Amino acid sequence: MSVIAFAKNWNGKFKNSSYELVSYTKELANKLNTNLVVLSIGEVSTDELNTLGNYGADKIIAVNDPQLNTLTSRVYAKVISQVADKEGATIVVLSDNNSGKAIAPRVSVQMKAGMVAAVQEMPVSFDPFIVKKRVFSGKAFGHVQIDSEKKVLTIAKNCFGLIENKLDVVIEEFTPEVDANLFKVQVIEEEEQKNKVILSDADIVVSAGRGMRSSENWGPVEDLAEVLGAATACSRPVSDEGWRGHEEHVGQTGKVIAPNLYIAAGISGAIQHVAGISRSKCIVAINTDPEAPIFSVADYGIVGDVMEVLPKITEAIRNSKS
Repeated sequence: MSVIAFAKNWNGKFKNSSYELVSYTKELANKLNTNLVVLSIGEVSTDELNTLGNYGADKIIAVNDPQLNTLTSRVYAKVISQVADKEGATIVVLSDNNSGKAIAPRVSVQMKAGMVAAVQEMPVSFDPFIVKKRVFSGKAFGHVQIDSEKKVLTIAKNCFGLIENKLDVVIEEFTPEVDANLFKVQVIEEEEQKNKVILSDADIVVSAGRGMRSSENWGPVEDLAEVLGAATACSRPVSDEGWRGHEEHVGQTGKVIAPNLYIAAGISGAIQHVAGISRSKCIVAINTDPEAPIFSVADYGIVGDVMEVLPKITEAIRNSKS
């Protein structure tokens, strides 16, 4: 028996979310007195694979197939299920990011396993198997019991942190049996977005709301995001007005994110918006209204006009870097 962790890579590189996943699953494997097997799909260098050993991977199964460089949830679920069967794994864990959300349900069906998404911490109990997750738009925690022998979990970003546990990892190559019919989507061409931080993966997010007054006033938001190496986001009213694209909308009906730093500029803090940012490690709010609900969830607050405050923050950061 073993625990399987699927560590996603981005163009052959792992990010902190993958290292957090390995840290979490290593602790889980220790509590179950079993081994951790980390699965990597797509072309990744040996040096990069070895970085997973810094966080407790006992063994890495590498599927270095260039045709799997592009994530296809059907194919990845098939590969993960085959590896789980090969290793006799009863628990498979993925990160609760876009790819994990797409793949985990398919793995659950193929393994005939119970599944819980966005788990917050180590299981509350192992017999029965009970995990903890946020419910009611992040306003409360709930306990969920999985009764099936096999289990699939996704872990929420920033729920566990990084724990270094350097091991001499064993890397094993694996060639899965994948039906060609599963490759129903063929990638003809890829175009890289330069200087664009992906919102769902960002460690820092600069977000703004109607306090910016119009779409033409977004310059200070983008300037601050640039100096911080951050992604930009917005509240629902902003995307509804067409000031920004819906792909930047954060909240209950948009993207749910968990950056290390979330800056909310000119956002009042409706409960639907807070539901999408409640897992952020640190929230900084800027608003002219000292009674704005956003201040009740913020770690730091600035009462002031965003059009004046944002440029000053940007200037201070630039000066500190020069």
